[in-house]
Amino acid sequence: MRSLVIAVISALVLVYPAIAQEVTDDRPLVTQTDDLEQFLWIARPVVVFADTANDPRFIQQMDLLNREKDALFRRDVVVLTDTDPDAESELRRQLRPHGFSLVVIGKDGQVELRKPSPWHVRELTRAIDKMPLRQQEMREQRRGEG
Repeated sequence: MRSLVIAVISALVLVYPAIAQEVTDDRPLVTQTDDLEQFLWIARPVVVFADTANDPRFIQQMDLLNREKDALFRRDVVVLTDTDPDAESELRRQLRPHGFSLVVIGKDGQVELRKPSPWHVRELTRAIDKMPLRQQEMREQRRGEG
């Protein structure tokens, strides 16, 4: 009996680190589309605009977003980018950015936030977590766990 207990404890010690590691989602963070309607009631688009892909603010913002993908995925965020003002995309026509711009759109399709400079994911997730629909999602998740 004692050897069985030791075997079970040993197995748990070996398996626990693998279980404890956060699972990293391999989905791409950035989605290429101009159609915001496809995300209605499904996802929260975060649109990053710049006049060129070489804009240091664009590069910084994309780096910040990519470093914290899991936090964004947990909040159903999809990232859309537009770095070509000459293309006159539907995103630009709808959201009318000026130079660099970060635009957060709620699941209901409404613009929730506009920022003229890069934002850390921590600030972004705090703002998302204050949105009424996100608050409702968090309440439902807590009920499901309890």
